[in-house]
Amino acid sequence: MFYEMNIGGVEHKLPLCKVTDDLYIGAFVVFGNAKLTVACARELLKKAPEYDYVITAEAKGIPIAHEMARQNDDETYFIARKYPKLYMSGVFEVKVKSITTDKEQSLYLDTAEAEMMKGKRILIVDDVISTGESLRAIETLVEKAGGIIVGKMAVLAEGDAQKRDDIIFLEPLPLFNADGTIKC
Repeated sequence: MFYEMNIGGVEHKLPLCKVTDDLYIGAFVVFGNAKLTVACARELLKKAPEYDYVITAEAKGIPIAHEMARQNDDETYFIARKYPKLYMSGVFEVKVKSITTDKEQSLYLDTAEAEMMKGKRILIVDDVISTGESLRAIETLVEKAGGIIVGKMAVLAEGDAQKRDDIIFLEPLPLFNADGTIKC
């Protein structure tokens, strides 16, 4: 089963994936789809407030943040990592439970990157916002770093996230029943 939609002028099929017996989601994956990634970044930048840096969570938001930075001639963007890396000068962490993961995870930010964020306008970008848990975790990291959140963006807003007035998104993404029909 697939859900077909136009995102940034690109036709795309999202496979429907089981979350529970009566809840399926459309899996939006930009990895490997350069045309879609370029289009999504272009359209997000049209709606983006002025910012100094973009931050996203590892992993599916990375191609979007990278392409936004490339198109906007930004030298740097940040990634909230799922695991601390050896090259990090120090880290702080926030716990997160996302709809697409089966257990609680942590997001980590390098203290050197946090220092760069201090007092700067930070734009949070992700591929899909659903429950908002990943978004809240990134917000907490940015706030701990002393960054000023100027916007929260996603390519797609899933389910109730479509009703939020604190995020900017390109397209709504419904939730689905087991037979592939859209939930009301």
